[in-house]
Amino acid sequence: MTFKEIKTILKKKRVGIAGCGGLGSNCAVALARTGIGKLVLADFDVVRRSNLNRQHYFTDQLGQKKVFALEDNIYFINPSVKIESHHIKLDPESIVKIFKKCDVIIEAFDEAEMKQMIIETVLDKFPDKPIISGMGMAGFGDSNSIRMEQYANLYICGDMKTGISEETPPLAPRVGIVAMMQANQAIQILLASEIDLGFKKARE
Repeated sequence: MTFKEIKTILKKKRVGIAGCGGLGSNCAVALARTGIGKLVLADFDVVRRSNLNRQHYFTDQLGQKKVFALEDNIYFINPSVKIESHHIKLDPESIVKIFKKCDVIIEAFDEAEMKQMIIETVLDKFPDKPIISGMGMAGFGDSNSIRMEQYANLYICGDMKTGISEETPPLAPRVGIVAMMQANQAIQILLASEIDLGFKKARE
């Protein structure tokens, strides 16, 4: 499949990203570069200096709301991407409202409780909608332990074990690997669904 063909398919797709930190911001940029049609972004935080070691923001954006700073950055990369930004702390009700039209949802939270909340909500309210989560990416080295595991419509990227602590801080390389895996998995799902539909129509 050529890049032109990939962009033609992805232009019609919509991806939701819950959290615009290390995972979400880098994943969104990767999807924008690949030609995704629309991104739905949700985050309640602002850009802080401590974010710059792993998140796709710049020093002149310090203090800005992450969803709007990320929207600006994506515009300079690919202005054709449509972006719907929500400065909000997500809960089950808002997750359903904001992401109901998305083809794929990316879970990109820092806190385990928030990860569990969105995964459970999506699997309950949208059982046929794929959700891609990131779990275990702190520290450095040991790249080979990072992988993707699938459980029905739940996809988990990471090493599944390394939590954030003083001794294992989140750093750009491993966080970036997981973010790119999430973007790659989303693209694979979106392209596969379109190809399968094409084969089905051809057989008919």
